[in-house]
Amino acid sequence: MRPLEGLLVADFSRVLSGPYCTMQLADLGARVIKIEQPGRGDDTRAWGPPFLEGESSYFLSVNRNKESIALDLKHASARPVVDALLDRADVVVENFRPGTMARLGYGFDAVSARWPRTIYCSISGFGQTGPRRAEAGYDAVMQAEGGLMSITGDRGGPPFRLGVAIADLATGLFAAQGILAALIARGRTGRGQLVDVGMLDTVASLLTYQAGIVFATGTSPGRMGNQHPSIAPYDTFATTDGEFVLAVGNDEQFRRMAAAVDAQRLAADERFTTNKDRVRHYDALRAELRAIFSTWTRDGVVRALTAAGVPCGAVRSVTEALADPQLTARRMIVPLEHAVVGSVRVLGNPLKLSDTPAEIRTPPPALGQHTDAILKHDVGLSDDEISRLRRSGAVA
Repeated sequence: MRPLEGLLVADFSRVLSGPYCTMQLADLGARVIKIEQPGRGDDTRAWGPPFLEGESSYFLSVNRNKESIALDLKHASARPVVDALLDRADVVVENFRPGTMARLGYGFDAVSARWPRTIYCSISGFGQTGPRRAEAGYDAVMQAEGGLMSITGDRGGPPFRLGVAIADLATGLFAAQGILAALIARGRTGRGQLVDVGMLDTVASLLTYQAGIVFATGTSPGRMGNQHPSIAPYDTFATTDGEFVLAVGNDEQFRRMAAAVDAQRLAADERFTTNKDRVRHYDALRAELRAIFSTWTRDGVVRALTAAGVPCGAVRSVTEALADPQLTARRMIVPLEHAVVGSVRVLGNPLKLSDTPAEIRTPPPALGQHTDAILKHDVGLSDDEISRLRRSGAVA
């Protein structure tokens, strides 16, 4: 048994935030029907390179465990198909600009009036309310507008976007969390509700202790490279053959770190005795540590510090990280057979439930791969009716 087995999700979303949300639901057992534009599909099907046999690796990364129906939502003949799917759906997910689904006749008010038990999740850049609700949302814009870029990058250098689309991904996770909460609430009330998730809200929520600094001091934190504003040493250091991260979280760890690299004098230095002292005198401490670590190899210093119980880790490439046997042991790299590509690998799900685990069952779908099966078995159309729909251009 899977936690969400028996639930049907009508997925009108595309690109990343919505698909990442529905992939989480699909991994947990929900049946996700992805509604895509005929001939084009999800925007990310065209995003590349790289492509594998014409299939975008970007699309493949966030659409496993789903079925695809190619359906033109603007075509009059598509409406009975959508209605039939919503008759059965427990959850609707969409991430169009606010008002788009309403113009198509499937906004929250219309859906809730006809299908009151349906949970309706709307993901957008700025949320469904507020003065900026109509603006489009893109990850880089949200990282900039939400303050994340202002604190990412080297001290005195230009701001940087994070190497993954964190605004999209975190928004997708919050959306999935909201849907699960709404499902629990529906079990008590019998009613669905709107789950309204905005990307700017998400990015603001990720500021956590950086926002706390502003609330406490009135001063906006700046870029610090890989340093931490409140903990030291918490930084990246170069060795003879690479870099590693040192994350000393308390005074005892600092003493163990100093002993492990034969630098006990640092622990005895009154400038570095407490974390507060180390933060205040960090430039001097960093200079000392840079000189010490420059004589070590990356793996050598990581082994020595790890053995001493000091948090640290090698700065690895994505290829190195994915080759870690720990990820294999945890089923975080999963092979699948794709209808077009053949053998592909996707990331696993980090949720490890003991009794009802998440499961990677099927590969990302080809565009419209399940159109006929869905029209026949879910909508109840005959082969002739499906052929007529296809000739009309409503489906592909």
